[in-house]
Amino acid sequence: MARSLDGLVLAPVADQAPGQVGTRTRFAYHEEDGVIWAEYAGGDVVRGRLVGTRAGDLLDFRYVQLKRDGGTSSGHCVSRVVELPDGRVRLEETWEWESREGSGTSVVEEVREA
Repeated sequence: MARSLDGLVLAPVADQAPGQVGTRTRFAYHEEDGVIWAEYAGGDVVRGRLVGTRAGDLLDFRYVQLKRDGGTSSGHCVSRVVELPDGRVRLEETWEWESREGSGTSVVEEVREA
């Protein structure tokens, strides 16, 4: 199993569609005893939260977010935790909106401050 996500900051490697998370979004992860949660914001997202579970290298969580235009969205995501050669963490995600139509994949990676 890859290392704990607790205390890590992750960011998408590419922008999604307008009004969704993007490269300016930052996710602050927490993990304890198989439970994961995170707060996120940046770009078109004013505030977001996710909560779920971790079993080995698989995360299963629900998310909800408030966008700059005042709209809210929620969905479900399953992610695989991968440790990169440089020791950073990557999440390979498959997600689907539950509050509206749409689904896709994305990648977020650990951000290290220079």
